[in-house]
Amino acid sequence: MKKNVVVIAGGNSSEYGISIQSGNHIFSEVDEERYNKYLMVLKGREWNVEWNGKQYPVDKNDFSFSRNGEKVCFDFAYITIHGNPGENGMLQGYLDMMGIPYSTCSVLGEALTFDKYTCTNYLQGFGIETTHPVMLLRGKEYDREAILKAVGLPCFVKPNAEGSSFGVSKVKTKEDFDAALDMAFEKCREVLVETFIDGTEFTCGLYKAGDKKVVFPVAEVVSKKEFFDYEAKYDATMSDEIIPGRFSDEITEKIQNMASEVYDILRCEGIIRMDGFVQGEKVIMLEVNTTPGMTANSFVPKMLKVMGITLRSVLTEIIENKLG
Repeated sequence: MKKNVVVIAGGNSSEYGISIQSGNHIFSEVDEERYNKYLMVLKGREWNVEWNGKQYPVDKNDFSFSRNGEKVCFDFAYITIHGNPGENGMLQGYLDMMGIPYSTCSVLGEALTFDKYTCTNYLQGFGIETTHPVMLLRGKEYDREAILKAVGLPCFVKPNAEGSSFGVSKVKTKEDFDAALDMAFEKCREVLVETFIDGTEFTCGLYKAGDKKVVFPVAEVVSKKEFFDYEAKYDATMSDEIIPGRFSDEITEKIQNMASEVYDILRCEGIIRMDGFVQGEKVIMLEVNTTPGMTANSFVPKMLKVMGITLRSVLTEIIENKLG
């Protein structure tokens, strides 16, 4: 009998629209010959399965829905929510209580990677080269001169827990600093101030299913904007994404080894993507995305295409490994 697989998209963050696109793409690639597949859109307390143009509310008591008098219980959840509650551990905690296997990291792994400040400091303890951000709290006083002296100019101001570069500013002068903070604080009560890294941006994806780990080609990111912001990420004309990137074999290996090590240290599961910079011979990790974008214009599908691997086959591996 076929298992019931539900792809969950939406969420409660600024990335809702991108998550819907990711969810639709993932849903189209789940193998309907192997599974009964369903698409669920989650926003706040509204959880609905979309089926043939209709919406069916999800019964959160047992993670099921009823359609024409038939009760459908889900056997597996593929999470494509970027941000709250799919990338911070909240949804994973619910699914754990329901006894439903899912595609992503555990509650701990999700919560840790979602908090950029905590994640970078944690990984530094394992010798991973990361940024050294200063964290500010909404409503608390701060010494602008001391902060800018510590991080220098230009610098980046960003929300501590937000994705797709929402609320991120590149600050070139101290006069622009306060406005950048205000914008970031609109997205999150915790804001990071990071030193500008003058280097080449990269991203590297990978996944693990059972004993098999597959590290993807390293992509080089060349934004046509001031930095790789929301528009550059999702408008193909606003950036050049070179796969594989124009890095030496030694640097490529260093990036892939770091991505693999970070995956293991954080006890990741499913597909993740690590972003960072190459500065000379140094590789610097910026952040870890545990539910990376899966739109047609996203990095992971492009990396798989370069490798000659279908997204459908990878999804099947991940699902089967968790259904075990």
